[in-house]
Amino acid sequence: MELGLVGLGKMGGNMRERIRRAGHTVIGYDRNADLADVHSLEELVGKLSGPRVVWVMVPAGEPTQTTIDQLAELLEAGDVVVDGGNSRWTDDEKHAAELAAKGIGFVDCGVSGGVWGLENGYALMYGGDVENVAKVQPIFDALKPEGDFGSVHAGKVGAGHFAKMVHNGIEYAMMQAYAEGWELLEKVDSVENVREVFRSWQEGTVIRSWLLDLAVNALDDDEHLEGLRGHAQDSGEGRWTVEAAIDNAVPLPAITASLFARFSSRQEDSPQMKMIAALRNQFGGHAVEKK
Repeated sequence: MELGLVGLGKMGGNMRERIRRAGHTVIGYDRNADLADVHSLEELVGKLSGPRVVWVMVPAGEPTQTTIDQLAELLEAGDVVVDGGNSRWTDDEKHAAELAAKGIGFVDCGVSGGVWGLENGYALMYGGDVENVAKVQPIFDALKPEGDFGSVHAGKVGAGHFAKMVHNGIEYAMMQAYAEGWELLEKVDSVENVREVFRSWQEGTVIRSWLLDLAVNALDDDEHLEGLRGHAQDSGEGRWTVEAAIDNAVPLPAITASLFARFSSRQEDSPQMKMIAALRNQFGGHAVEKK
């Protein structure tokens, strides 16, 4: 099968390689000419045989919208566009409608696997009409991990990105739990080998996971994480998960707390804690620390 792939960064570049290893032809375009197989979207589309499938792997928002707008002018009825970036699920219906007006299909696909995906495969969650998904299926099969699992047609357009969003929200909460447990273990004098405690959990425990394996890898590199600053960004999907929970009246206390913890990590000196300290001083005479 032939595939056009737009965006050849850390994820896109490895995806191109994995698809090629499965025997498919991939024509890649990236604004970085050193990474690209062709020099423009026009050239990419021109090298594909119909019905064409073009996978977009660029940042969410304006870059994705611009790329889809350009492809809408270049592709023909019967072709399919796949958005494999981290787009918000609410954008998918808009993109599908814009492309459908020209007879072009649309599939949204949440992709998980990071830098490990080339060798291990990518977990895929995709949404769209059955006939459009079928045109992309050989590529999904090439990208997914070996075995019966790791790939799902989650539902209608938007379902893939919604499922990936919830996946990332769960990831936030799991990471926060490991981080809190690690800090508590580091704090007490009686536990003398925190790294090996984490390592011992990798087998036979109910909390073993790939994230735990990665935590052990990180501790092997820097046992007390002394080379890192406690600052964590968020990709936006945690926020979208919390917003969706509010819209649907679904309580997500753990995921919401993990998102707010990332906000706290970016503060050099918490304004909220200043007020807490001031109030404790006012009602109880508790000591405060001056700058």
